[in-house]
Amino acid sequence: MTTHGFPETHVLFRKLTSRLPVIERGEGCWLYDADGTAYLDACGGAYVVNVGHGVAEIAEAMAEQARRLAYVSGMAFSHDPVEQLAAELAALAPGDLDKVYPLSSGSDAIEAALKLTRQYWLESGRPRKHKVIALSPAYHGNTLLALSASAREHYRRIYGEWLVDVVRIPAPYAYRCGCGGVPPYCPACSGQALEEAIVREGPETVAAFIAEPVGGSSTGGSVPPLDYFSNVRHICDRHDVLFVADEVLVGAGRTGTWSALEPSGVVPDVIVFGKGIAGGYAPLSAVVVPTRLAEVFARGSGAFNHAQTFSHHPVLCAAGVATIRYLRRHQLVERCAAMGPVLHRQLARLRELPHVGDVRGRGLLAGVELVEDKDTRAPFPREARVAERLTAAALDLGLVVWPNVGHADGTRGDLVMVAPPFIITESEIAIIVDRLEAAMMATGLTTKVSSGGLATR
Repeated sequence: MTTHGFPETHVLFRKLTSRLPVIERGEGCWLYDADGTAYLDACGGAYVVNVGHGVAEIAEAMAEQARRLAYVSGMAFSHDPVEQLAAELAALAPGDLDKVYPLSSGSDAIEAALKLTRQYWLESGRPRKHKVIALSPAYHGNTLLALSASAREHYRRIYGEWLVDVVRIPAPYAYRCGCGGVPPYCPACSGQALEEAIVREGPETVAAFIAEPVGGSSTGGSVPPLDYFSNVRHICDRHDVLFVADEVLVGAGRTGTWSALEPSGVVPDVIVFGKGIAGGYAPLSAVVVPTRLAEVFARGSGAFNHAQTFSHHPVLCAAGVATIRYLRRHQLVERCAAMGPVLHRQLARLRELPHVGDVRGRGLLAGVELVEDKDTRAPFPREARVAERLTAAALDLGLVVWPNVGHADGTRGDLVMVAPPFIITESEIAIIVDRLEAAMMATGLTTKVSSGGLATR
């Protein structure tokens, strides 16, 4: 029941003018609401649920840990779950990254990672190095430093006065760049734009470059050229700039390898994990750095000058350990790599529709970019709210997808994202594509459903 469009509830939701379905349980890739309606969770909530809903052994691991020890401060004590989580993540992280700082959200971890780069240069005797370079479009979180590194104009219009300046360079976004992701590469896709920015700003002032190895919601699963991050690594080394890999969304197996950087063979200076490392069973993230960075703090101040009450939390760490072991035991990252081509092959038929400009991604991460004109790639007017309306139409059909806007020019641009749990089956992928196409028809984006009907479970 609503009053003047405002739901009668004590919960302050992000959406304030609509009543949300009340979900009672989840099972595998499916959600069930209080009315018995089933929804295929095709985006894992917010790219989080990789092992699926209802994994009892993860819940039991958390309950057992809560019974034994609920909380101690990470400033005062260690405990088995944090030691085990650090060992698991150190074994999975690329290269020499082996020191783990657990936190409770991706935004928290990005905030901590960027602060860490600043402290590193201070303790290294180079206090002028404070600038951060980031891509545009980009998204790194909603706390103020993370939001500063993001290129989300609809947020910046509200909070701009509180944000710090970040140097921006164009993202390697093949669908909307000059070279189309094909050699000879433009400066955005080759990495030259990064070198130009560092030289322009002065290498002695640049602390870090931050980027997602595969575009998340900001560029709708856009995959850079394979040698892009190799070039980035060489540029950062040449100018003494720390490379921070934001793998909050695209890591933990989402793109078919534990780290999305693995295909490039590149090792960053800092990597940030989140979302999938606890599968949605607990809010957990982690900053992972090499000993060579941590030793600078140990020799200097003796501490990383960042504290949060729920860092190193025993129950959250237990959830992470149980999830990572579950992923490994059931070979779910390998399953993601195998099911990714199935997802992209089935989604490819959407390219034939009149307003689908591109379908792209890697592993079980895909973006569908919607345009008003396929020939010119012109986006829809923002007031048309195409991504939001399509997402709502999909929900009415029992499909959960994720919308994003503003990637085309900072204001315009409509995407829907698909990122199902790694346990997704081929028949469930068919349901995703059929229902998404039916939602496009319901939204007026096409006049015909090519599959001939709406698939059901």
